[in-house]
Amino acid sequence: MTLLSRITMPGQVWSVAAQDAAGPLYVTSYGASPLETVVTLVDGAGEVAWERTFAGTGRPRSRLSEDGTLWLAVPRRSGRALEGIRADGTAHRTVVPACEPGEEIGAFVLLDDGFLVAWAGASGILRTSAGGRTAPSRPRVARYTWDGACLWSTPIVMGALSHPGVQGMSARTGWEVRPLQPWVPEEVDVDHWEPLLVSGDRVAAGFVDARGGIGRTFFLDLADGAVVSATSPAPSGRKAIAGPGEFLIGSQGYGEFTTGRYDREGNVTVRWASHGALLVDDGGTVRGPELENRLPSRSRFRRLAPDGSLVDGPALTGYSTSCPAMDREGTAVFWRDGKLLAVDANLDAHELFARKDAEGRNVLGRTLLLEGGRVAVTVDDEVLVLRGPLEPLAEGPWPCGDANLRGNPVVS
Repeated sequence: MTLLSRITMPGQVWSVAAQDAAGPLYVTSYGASPLETVVTLVDGAGEVAWERTFAGTGRPRSRLSEDGTLWLAVPRRSGRALEGIRADGTAHRTVVPACEPGEEIGAFVLLDDGFLVAWAGASGILRTSAGGRTAPSRPRVARYTWDGACLWSTPIVMGALSHPGVQGMSARTGWEVRPLQPWVPEEVDVDHWEPLLVSGDRVAAGFVDARGGIGRTFFLDLADGAVVSATSPAPSGRKAIAGPGEFLIGSQGYGEFTTGRYDREGNVTVRWASHGALLVDDGGTVRGPELENRLPSRSRFRRLAPDGSLVDGPALTGYSTSCPAMDREGTAVFWRDGKLLAVDANLDAHELFARKDAEGRNVLGRTLLLEGGRVAVTVDDEVLVLRGPLEPLAEGPWPCGDANLRGNPVVS
């Protein structure tokens, strides 16, 4: 595989998206500090066409619309705003949805008729009120028109959390290590991985106890915001759109290493003893690299069979893994352990590219398949564009099609 370009961003890359398979690439990254967000347009030749800097809050969020507008969540004195940026770098418009003090846009997606926002507690330095007291976190999910009018707003009630893997000791337990009694989280945040997904008429919104990583995914009706159901408390993990109104919800940590498939009513239809960055093709086949939080690695590339069994693929060295993409021949492509790897439909592994200086770099983002066999992948503060013998991007619920290229996890 040939390295076409290697572009260094001002800071760690948080997202990369493309309008279509021809490009260009919209890259959202940190700036000189975590309180700056930089949007960079990289053209088809791998050159920076323009770069804009915005005030940030420590977690840049952006989504690319069908018309080529990049929407970015930014702070404003009047609250939190969604800033639209045209393909030439000029401002399109700003939408300021109503919010309460202490709230921040934790995650958002673009719908055909507006925005869906998961609100959470603002970043620490923004959360102190004028009186010096910390504003409480009020998690909720809300739907807005393109003009910012609120169609519905649903409070998220986490309730008391518990998990047998979360243990502690105190005088109450005679200083013996025992599972913690159920607790109510003091601070609730959106989940780190795939916090907001939309499939058909269903929303999957993930929230976690910010201090312990135990969370729940809430399934909402897209039309009116009604909570359909919610998962039991569990360590947070990777998620994916499995089909119309259906989702894959993973859990990893505190002894958990599982993935469940949930139907549109929020019922588990199958569960696997595996967790990873999964792909779902147009036939419903689920596969992907496992992501276990341990070294040396015991992870493999696996196919998750409909009966709950696992089909072993190649063993995987290293640890950090980019979100994979898949071409029309069923070949999965992802970055791991300093290498760009491909696992074909027969579960045979191929090393496409390697960089020794990237082996220890562990902040990995997305993998995009572009036209002409090009692959774009982010590694820390770099965007690498390579060309090799790959087919066009596959169609399928996740993360193919629009959810891959435009970075907007919505499947209609």
